[in-house]
Amino acid sequence: MIRIIKKKVEVSALGQHICMSAHKARRVIDQIRGRSYEETLMILELMPYRACYPIFQF
Repeated sequence: MIRIIKKKVEVSALGQHICMSAHKARRVIDQIRGRSYEETLMILELMPYRACYPIFQF
């Protein structure tokens, strides 16, 4: 019997010296929190907010 245990990977990024309000960044970050990497990239490319570009760079 083989038991497969899914490993949960948590990633965090710290952005400093970005000229953007926390409210604007949080609006985008809340949409991508908890999603897979591929899904996150797709969402960031398609969202119309200017805050997506600096978040996409991290």
